Amino acid sequence: MSDFAAAIDRLLNQVRHWEERRWSQPAITTGQTRAQLVHNLAQHLADLGAEAEKSPRRELPLLHPMVLPDQLRVLADDILIAGPPPELLTRATTAVTEAHKTLFGYASPQPPTAPDQSHPRHP
Repeated sequence: MSDFAAAIDRLLNQVRHWEERRWSQPAITTGQTRAQLVHNLAQHLADLGAEAEKSPRRELPLLHPMVLPDQLRVLADDILIAGPPPELLTRATTAVTEAHKTLFGYASPQPPTAPDQSHPRHP
């Protein structure tokens, strides 16, 4: 799984259950609502998807906040299916990570890494 796919999954796991009231609350570090922030992220991912597909950018419609997680999932999948260069995936990952920080005030937890095998333990 790519870093981008993991980052989008972590974000979606935290927001997909939100009700309308939670979407209307302000994000931790901006004056935007959570819905506005995630819509802006969705637009950025749509732009990156268009770049990956070498197609024109299109403005995303402003939909009801309850469908934002589905919209993010589709846009993320479009990017992954396009087979973008690593640099574009890095930009997409950074955008998702920054949105997570803005929504929650902290970076999303990283998946556990394998233990360091360079210094084996001695009994």
